[in-house]
Amino acid sequence: MSRLYYKYSDYLEKKYGEKVYKIPLNIPSYCPNRDGNKSLLGCIFCAPDGAGHENMPLDIDIESQYDTMRQLLIKKYKAQKYIAYFQSYSNTYIQNDKFIYYMKKAAQLPGCVALAISTRPDCIEQFHIDILREIKEKYRVDIVIELGMQSSNDNTLKILNRHHTATDVIKASEAVKNAGFELCLHIIADLPWDDKDDILNDARIINSVKADSIKVHSLYIAKQTELERMHQRGEVCLLSLDEYIDRVILLLENIDKDIAIQRLVSRVTEDKSVICTWSRSWRKVLGLIEDEMIKRESFQGKNIRKL
Repeated sequence: MSRLYYKYSDYLEKKYGEKVYKIPLNIPSYCPNRDGNKSLLGCIFCAPDGAGHENMPLDIDIESQYDTMRQLLIKKYKAQKYIAYFQSYSNTYIQNDKFIYYMKKAAQLPGCVALAISTRPDCIEQFHIDILREIKEKYRVDIVIELGMQSSNDNTLKILNRHHTATDVIKASEAVKNAGFELCLHIIADLPWDDKDDILNDARIINSVKADSIKVHSLYIAKQTELERMHQRGEVCLLSLDEYIDRVILLLENIDKDIAIQRLVSRVTEDKSVICTWSRSWRKVLGLIEDEMIKRESFQGKNIRKL
């Protein structure tokens, strides 16, 4: 049987010759959707402390954050290679001098083979590209830019209060790829305002910009979010688990087989959420997706020629 999908762990092992582990790092970046530049409300699904559920407190310097996790990974897996992962908020939305400082610090951390920088598609400027290209060449580390696409439907993006468009995603993706960096796009597969045609359009964009990897998220309701308030008012109804599985498989069948899959379901702790992963563990949901793919004789890229 062919592989169901191209796992990111396999992609990393092929590229670096051994297993590589991500270490989340917390820096004082923020978001234009929260500070009044674009909005004060933030995206409706985003919690006040952002998406970095595994992050350490900001008062711990990044060397100590990294070393703490590195020692745990060495002890548990005998790990040798790592990706410094700037996850929470928009990590290019920070003062220029601080951006340079943190990126250069991370590039020199022991065993670091790449920097993964999560940000919004409207927060990538030529300055960031130039600095990261310089760091890549000087310190011999790869650069991975993770962009929050979420949806290719501009009406849905408005409901999410994203304050960017699908065109912004395409332009930012092209800039990232033209700079010689790796590109990861984030998609929420079960947005109730999207339909299956939107999932197919997501796939078209992912293929057209030549994304190296994707993260597929399930929509969950985090505490203290506008989405929680909308749900309490009866303004939003989440999709069923079966519908989510259908959409994930549809997306996978219509993206290129060489695009690595970093994630197929959201991961969040129960204390941070009101509703998440249909009261199942993310591993259970992942297993159900894989079981259904086997049942359908499905695999990544199966319908790629039909797009």
